[in-house]
Amino acid sequence: MNPGLEVVRAGALTTVQDEGRTGWAHLGVPRAGALDGPARRLANRLVGNAPDAAVLETTLTGCAVRVTGTRPVLAVVGGAGCRVTVDGRPVAWGAPVRVPGGAVLEAGPAVRGLRAYLAFAGGLVPEPVLGSRSADLLSGLGPPVLREGDLLPLGPARTAPAADTVPWPGAPAELVLPLYPGPRADWFTEAALRTLATAAYRVSERSNRIGLRTEGPALRRAMDGELPSEGMVLGAVQVPPDGLPVVFLNDHPTTGGYPVVGVVAEAALAGAAQAVPGTPVRFVRA
Repeated sequence: MNPGLEVVRAGALTTVQDEGRTGWAHLGVPRAGALDGPARRLANRLVGNAPDAAVLETTLTGCAVRVTGTRPVLAVVGGAGCRVTVDGRPVAWGAPVRVPGGAVLEAGPAVRGLRAYLAFAGGLVPEPVLGSRSADLLSGLGPPVLREGDLLPLGPARTAPAADTVPWPGAPAELVLPLYPGPRADWFTEAALRTLATAAYRVSERSNRIGLRTEGPALRRAMDGELPSEGMVLGAVQVPPDGLPVVFLNDHPTTGGYPVVGVVAEAALAGAAQAVPGTPVRFVRA
């Protein structure tokens, strides 16, 4: 029987995430999936998993899990920098660690970045929903947000872990977001578009998995009224009535009625996953 995990400390927000649910937006199902895709893939590589295996994503405060059964499990904690322990003893961050059966692996509060990723050999295998094991905070699909006492199954370890390692990306000191203008850039004044391209914004503490909210100068519209609800994509920069841009992340709604001034290149969104509140944000033309 494969080992599993018992949640000892759930932390502020810990969820199961893989690469998400693609191909369902036309039915109103968001993508979900790990916000920092490169961190998830690297963590899986280091424990010998397929790139799309499900991992734990923690936010800010970390989490702790106990390995059930008697067999050891190979694990790695990466993404946001944090203190990592096994039964209270410090172990390596960002590198594979063998966790004995019955031992507790803990990822402490983030000291650099925002979201840590815990990968385990074999991957987490809760029941998939629409082809993904990801928790979606907007729709409620997938496994629920973790609580103390929850039990999580692991799959069988399949391959030997990678012998080589690469540097983990650091948390951004400044978040630079390449922006493709449109489709509703004409809803804003020329002055507003210049402001978006030149002003210094900051990551708001109201940001979450649905969207990265910003603080800074408001964007003035050139048109009054509201749009009919239309499709929204990952990275869309929607501007609500307060005029402050919101960058849609993985749990974003699939439709919306506020104008989208531009779309951020998906490759740049991993940095948004690790940008703590107060981080400077700049939008630059892609």
